[in-house]
Amino acid sequence: MRRRGATLLVGVVVLVALVLGSFVGISVPYVEEGPGPTWNTLGSASGKQLISISGGATSNSTGQLRMVTVGVEDQISLWQAIRGWLDPSDAVVPREVIYPPDQTTQQVDQENQQEFTDSQNSAVTAALRKLGFPVQVGVQSVVGGEPADGHLRAGDLITSVNGQQVTSVEKLTSLIKAKPVGTALNIGYTRDGAAATTTITSDKASDDTPQIGIHVSQKQPSPFTIKFSLDDVGGPSAGLMFSLGIVDKLTPTDLTGGMTIAGTGTIDDEGNVGPIGGIAQKMRGAKRDGATVFLSPADNCPEAAANAVPGLELVKVSTLSDALTALGKLRDHQTPTGCGGS
Repeated sequence: MRRRGATLLVGVVVLVALVLGSFVGISVPYVEEGPGPTWNTLGSASGKQLISISGGATSNSTGQLRMVTVGVEDQISLWQAIRGWLDPSDAVVPREVIYPPDQTTQQVDQENQQEFTDSQNSAVTAALRKLGFPVQVGVQSVVGGEPADGHLRAGDLITSVNGQQVTSVEKLTSLIKAKPVGTALNIGYTRDGAAATTTITSDKASDDTPQIGIHVSQKQPSPFTIKFSLDDVGGPSAGLMFSLGIVDKLTPTDLTGGMTIAGTGTIDDEGNVGPIGGIAQKMRGAKRDGATVFLSPADNCPEAAANAVPGLELVKVSTLSDALTALGKLRDHQTPTGCGGS
């Protein structure tokens, strides 16, 4: 009986080992997302300042403003997928969510890298705008025979449409398209430093949307040259933390108040903060790397609150201005608006 029991036990052990081995060897069409690396936008990466600024004085801060990422592991086994499903720090999602079937891995990586570069450009624009360097929308050329012909010239700076300030090319386009074709638009502009207004009636573009027949460009005069040094990172979600890093470096105020603050969120040229993916994993990465405060896009707040990490204060932000206000309250030992609305 003892020998039979021992044989049975050995058989069970071998069977379990074979089953586990099959789990490890079977690849499944999922990827595993987990807490990725974080970086202090006020510090350095690979021996270089993550944000370097020339053309003016910069300041140093005692705390940190950490951008966060999600680590993605592809080609996982069935065993890894099961482990990930059971681990609250990770998320296992269908591979097609990260790598669409109509795109190669290289194409996805290139798209993510372009989004990362675009987020840096918008971060610079939003930060400099906040620091008093407005975006200027200039007329490059006027199309002959179109509505603006005889009203505007190359070199004019467009300042308003129907009394609403033009703060970017995107804003100008949206203001023109907000009214039906054939609407008389009151256009404010400056020419050779002198302010003026003119009335232009829109007509129909080739896509049937309203237009006035000008080509425009966007510039933002400032004395600063701002560069970023961070490789092998993709996506747009670091925009907010890049903007905060720039503002911190170009103002005497230590935005951090000596704290380690992490956060995430896209940012556009107007300073609006947008939602991102993987916030639960990003929050855990932030806590792991010493953060006590986490700035969350307003649209991500329900998910962030549902995955709250002990010891990590959640702060709700919709704009760059919101984030700066929240940091001011934290420095003054007040409570900023949290993801619960308080």
